[in-house]
Order: sequence, then structure tokens, then C-alpha cells
Amino acid sequence: MAKVKTLDDLRKMNEDLKNKINLREKGDNPESLVQIKVSMATCGIASGAKEVMDYFIDELDRQNIGVVITQTGCMGYCYAEPTIEVTLPGQEPVVYGYVNEEKAAGIIEKYIKNGEMVDGIIPVNYQTLDKQ
Repeated sequence: MAKVKTLDDLRKMNEDLKNKINLREKGDNPESLVQIKVSMATCGIASGAKEVMDYFIDELDRQNIGVVITQTGCMGYCYAEPTIEVTLPGQEPVVYGYVNEEKAAGIIEKYIKNGEMVDGIIPVNYQTLDKQ
């Protein structure tokens, strides 16, 4: 555990703890919230996924939109990094490629807030077959 040397250190620890508690509380019932998964494999990180994730965290918190944001490994779309998967409550997940801060802002405003599709969707090119 880090030593607390200043009041700013204590405030930082307090903020970090609040964020962890908030994520844990939201994690109990994630299907009722918007879920965003940011692909943070090596290719995603190299393409700017960390900055995209930070943007989503900051902007959605600023707008007070209830979301669970997590990082995930490779989604298999290395050519389109950074990629994110957005799942609105009760809907199928949608994967977006080439996400930067500008595109992330559009996803928040159009898709998350209003349910309108945004350019850049990576179409599902496979389906699973249920065994009968």
C-alpha cells in the first residue's frame, strides 16, 4: 500500500477507492446498464485504446450516464483497432472499429443516448448454430 505523504495523496486514494466501489456496485446488475468493453490487447493499446477508454470513463462520468466500462483482450479485429463493444440494455452487442475520441463522442451522443447507429460498425460475419 502506498504511503500517504500529502493531502493530495489522500484525496487520490479516496477517489480511486470510490471508483472501485462504484464499479463493483454496478457490476452486480450489469444487464440493466450500458456496457462498454474496450479491446486492450497489444494492438489495441498501440493504436490508442487506453486514451479511448480514459475518454469514455471521463465523459460518461461527467454526463452522469450509468455505464459499466471494462477492458478486454483481443476481439479479433486487429485491423480496426482501437475497437470497442457496446451493449445497450436488452439489445445485442455492437462492435465499433477505428474508435478515437471524436468517434467516441459520437457513440455517446447518438448510440448510447438515443439508440441511433453510428458509422464504423464491424458487422458480425459469423453465426453460431445451436445443436438440437
